[in-house]
Amino acid sequence: MKYANMFDLKGKVALVVGGTGGLGKDMALGLAEYGADVVVASRNPAKGHDVVEQILRLGRQAWAAQVDILNEQSVRRLVDEIIAKTGHIDILVNAAGTQIWQKAEEYTSENWDAVMDMNLKGTFLVCREVGREMIRQGGGKIISISSVRSMLGYPENYTAYCASKGGLNMYTKCLAAEWAKYNINVNAIAPTFIETPLTRGMLSDKKTCNALLNRIPLKRLGRPEDLVGALIYFASPASDFITGQILFCDGGVTSTQ
Repeated sequence: MKYANMFDLKGKVALVVGGTGGLGKDMALGLAEYGADVVVASRNPAKGHDVVEQILRLGRQAWAAQVDILNEQSVRRLVDEIIAKTGHIDILVNAAGTQIWQKAEEYTSENWDAVMDMNLKGTFLVCREVGREMIRQGGGKIISISSVRSMLGYPENYTAYCASKGGLNMYTKCLAAEWAKYNINVNAIAPTFIETPLTRGMLSDKKTCNALLNRIPLKRLGRPEDLVGALIYFASPASDFITGQILFCDGGVTSTQ
């Protein structure tokens, strides 16, 4: 059987940054179900104990780790900790992100910097430190979470978020081109609105929610589990010849606009 194991992640170590968030939990669990050992990293590792327990029950190794992705020393300590315990990092998932709703003409410098730092600078710092280890070990897979808002603007309150995710797309492509010679694949998943704590307030408004649904050909919002298939594809040998791509998991939004 030539293709039976093309999604197998056994023996791989995955680092999920933002692994306690609305998307990160499902991604961490999905990686474990396909055989990976998983480090669930966030600012508050106590929030990761539940998903770690689920992973351990699957027979995989896992632990919750603390990291501040805007602090270079904190990122370096995390990477050193993982290398000391496992010897390698094969998969990096950048799932940490934020959004601050504010009109463009009122957007403060502080809020702009907060969104840009979390969504773009933090990803850069983690990729740089993990990438050094992947170069040393001869390869790896990096998957970041972008958004349809990296390609499509939004009528109100989204300028910083859209700009940060557009920057993330280009960072993904440039990193893929530069690190291809090291056998490192770098891709991104770009969902439409996903039902998570980050979007719950916005989606609770019926008018806003209906407007979003009318733009989605599949006529439903995304769920965290909708991204897991794309993640496993990018993390596994199935995507060994795929790099620098942005996969829009959006229910068809970008097919109509």
